[in-house]
Amino acid sequence: MEFSKAVLSIDAERVATEIEGFIRDTVKNYFKRKGIVIGLSGGIDSTVAAALSVRALGQKRVHGLILPERDSNPKSREYGIKTAESLGIEYTEYDITSALEGLGVYEKRDAVVGKYFPDLAGNYAFRLTLPQDLLERDRINVYHLEVKSENGSLLTARLSHDDYLEMMAANDIKQRMRMIHLYYEAERRYCIVCGTTNKAETQQGFFVKFGDGGVDIEPLAPLYKSQVYQLGRYLGAPEEVLARTPSPDTYSFEVSDKDFYFCIPYDTVDLILYAMEHGVSIEETSEALDIEIESLKRAWRDLERKRDATEPLRSLPPIPQLSSLD
Repeated sequence: MEFSKAVLSIDAERVATEIEGFIRDTVKNYFKRKGIVIGLSGGIDSTVAAALSVRALGQKRVHGLILPERDSNPKSREYGIKTAESLGIEYTEYDITSALEGLGVYEKRDAVVGKYFPDLAGNYAFRLTLPQDLLERDRINVYHLEVKSENGSLLTARLSHDDYLEMMAANDIKQRMRMIHLYYEAERRYCIVCGTTNKAETQQGFFVKFGDGGVDIEPLAPLYKSQVYQLGRYLGAPEEVLARTPSPDTYSFEVSDKDFYFCIPYDTVDLILYAMEHGVSIEETSEALDIEIESLKRAWRDLERKRDATEPLRSLPPIPQLSSLD
C-alpha cells in the first residue's frame, strides 16, 4: 500500500472481531479465569478495551474499577462511570487519595514545587510539560514545572534532572497503587487484569512499569491511537470520551499527552511510527504528511530516542547465562 495519511484506516468490524476472539481465548484457555477486571479512566483506550471485553465475554464477566485521587480531573470519574453504565457492567469505586497521602506522594511533590516557588501560597495546581517546538528547532527534552496559582497567574521553571526524577518517582506511585487495587479485585473474582495501552504508548514507553504496565493482557497493543478511535466510533463509545483530549491525568493542572510526552499530535506520531516500522523513507513520509524534511527528522530522532531509552520497560528482567550450570 502506498504510504499516505489513510494508511491507518481499518476495517473496524473485522479488527473488533479478531480482538474479541483473542480476549475470549486468552481468558478461558490460557489463564483459565472467569473474566476481566479493568480500570476505567474515562479515556478512549480504557473505554474501547472494556467494550471489546464485554463483547468477548459478556457483561457479567467484566468488572470496572474507578480509581480517582485528589489530583484527578473530575471528568475521569464521570466518564468512567458513564462508560460502565453504557456497557451495562458492574463497577467499584475506590478513592486512593488517603493511600497516596500515607506514602507521602503529595508531600514529596509539593516539596519540589516549593523549591522553585517558595513564596507560593494558597491553593495551586501544577503540571510537567516539555517544550512544544519539536518540529521547529533542535532541543533537549527538559521538563518544565508549570504552576497555576490561586489568582490564576502562571509560573514556569525549568526542572533540574534530579528534581524531575523525584517528581516522577513520587507520581508513578499513583499508577502502581491503581495496579494494586486492580489485582485485588481480579484475584478475589478469579479474573485477570486487562491493560489499556495502545501501540504508540507501548513502543514509546509511555507507561509505568508495574503500574499501568502491570497487567495480564494488552488487547490494544497492536493498534495505533487513531485506530483505537476508529474502533471507539464503531463500538459506540460515549461522545464525551471520543471528544476528550488524551491525558495522563496525574497532575492537578490538566496536561495532555502531547504536552507531557509526545510534543506532536497523536495522528502524526502514529504515522511516523508506522513509517519507521514499515521502512518508509523520510522523504516519502515528509511528502505524505506535508512536513518539511528537517522538521520530520527532528520528530523521527525524538521517537527513536524514546523507543530505545525505554526498551527495558518492554522486556523481562535480565537473566544471567551461567556456564557453570552447563
